[in-house]
Amino acid sequence: MSRTYRNPILPGFYPDPSICRVGEDYYLVTSTFEYFPGLPVFHSRDLVNWRQIGHVLDRPSQLDLDGIMPSRGLWAPTIRYHEGTFYVINTLVDNEKDCHNFIVTASDPAGPWSEPTWLDDAPGIDPSLLFDDDGRAWYTGNRTPPEGEEFPKHREIWLQELDLATMQLTGEKHSLWSGALHGAWATEGPHLYKIDGMYYLMVAEGGTGHTHAVTIARSEAIAGPYEGNPRNPILTHRHLGRDCPIVNVGHADIVETQDGEWWMVMLASRPYGGYYRNLGRETFMAPVGWEEGWPIVSPGLGRVEFVHPAPDLPEQRWPTSPACDHFEAGELGLQWNFLRTPRGDFWSLAERPGCLRLRLRPQMISKWENPSFVGRRQQHLSFAARTAMEFAPQSPNEVAGLVLLQNCDFQFRFVYTLADGGTVIRLVRRAKGEEEVLAEKPVSAERLYLKVEAIGQAYSFYYATAAEAWEPLLENADGRILSTDVAVGFVGAYIGMYASSNGQPSENAADFDWFEYAAR
Repeated sequence: MSRTYRNPILPGFYPDPSICRVGEDYYLVTSTFEYFPGLPVFHSRDLVNWRQIGHVLDRPSQLDLDGIMPSRGLWAPTIRYHEGTFYVINTLVDNEKDCHNFIVTASDPAGPWSEPTWLDDAPGIDPSLLFDDDGRAWYTGNRTPPEGEEFPKHREIWLQELDLATMQLTGEKHSLWSGALHGAWATEGPHLYKIDGMYYLMVAEGGTGHTHAVTIARSEAIAGPYEGNPRNPILTHRHLGRDCPIVNVGHADIVETQDGEWWMVMLASRPYGGYYRNLGRETFMAPVGWEEGWPIVSPGLGRVEFVHPAPDLPEQRWPTSPACDHFEAGELGLQWNFLRTPRGDFWSLAERPGCLRLRLRPQMISKWENPSFVGRRQQHLSFAARTAMEFAPQSPNEVAGLVLLQNCDFQFRFVYTLADGGTVIRLVRRAKGEEEVLAEKPVSAERLYLKVEAIGQAYSFYYATAAEAWEPLLENADGRILSTDVAVGFVGAYIGMYASSNGQPSENAADFDWFEYAAR
């Protein structure tokens, strides 16, 4: 029996995948928006089993996300390799939606990566690179056409040479293509390839929601003219309806294996409990064939399935990551993220060995700030997450516990705090910026255990003052506020540890002994 693999290959909020091959090794990066470190880097040898090896932007000097609003920040990177150097090119989108494109390089994809080189006169988003056979490098991105929009979200793909010595664009800008059909909107995510002497330009269009699609054009000359594939779009699920278990398929990149197979990685989502996508946009993969000089995605099916035959590559499994982090390492694991660039020494693994200490600060998770929050992605439709915390609140403004987060205005805060002279465990629901205390109970404990269990869109919250002696605070809360379909934006749900003094000064801290996350 031939081997199979299961989609998504990267579950949870890993959108806009870009991939490259170096010999027998494959590397992949995805978007991260307002989260830090930025742009996770994954490694595989069989395209199925992936392990994270680092982040492209893991130093505050590389990435300033101060005050960035939800779903701005880092959009749609591209990773490429040329003559011993890895290149990642990316867009930083600010709160005014101004786009700042940059390049970083590394000799080892695990890092360290260089400080960014910011590109002058590089409008638009979603930059990509092609290293041609003659050694020249070419930049592609999207922009509003120079002659202006003919319709809302009218965009075109443009091309310009990149001088590798100066890391700046040079020469003439060329308009390449505006998409498969007249009226194609939000043409973006371009990738340019040279295959058998022809240039292929693959793009995303139709927006990143339900109407997302992948289209392609080709030309004998890099600057065009480009001929659209008469079979476009080469991939979409928009015609399959909103009950399809895999939706908003698009924003793709392709790679050829060392044995001549072609594969496509793309973003897609798994709605559940109705058309609600708490996990955001995830990374999926599908096989690619070629016919009459055009790619055929998932030949014979034309869609992305949960199960496909595996690539004809030697299987390479990596050691399984532990479900529980005991915080015994000298640095945080690669699964952990902060909101925006971390400022100040608000967390420590050394002050109390074996614990993650979070200092209470005035910054709040309900604002565009850098709160004392360390979180990880929700990666499964049903899961359980729990932690053990030691924290003694000194005033009602001091809180610590767990947060389930979609963005600053849509979240659950499951915290221990002080109220009316006594300590309580409290569950706060924040939706559309309005807050409601869903449940609260008096509890007194030096060591408190907190647990969240989700079965689909039913999220239940438990606490204990002794190990495994769980008591419910609230069961079956509606988790749909953690979906992009309610909260809007481009990110998926996170769960993590949080401490705050809610706008007031504090010298207090919360210690988290361990954190466990597992699928159910």
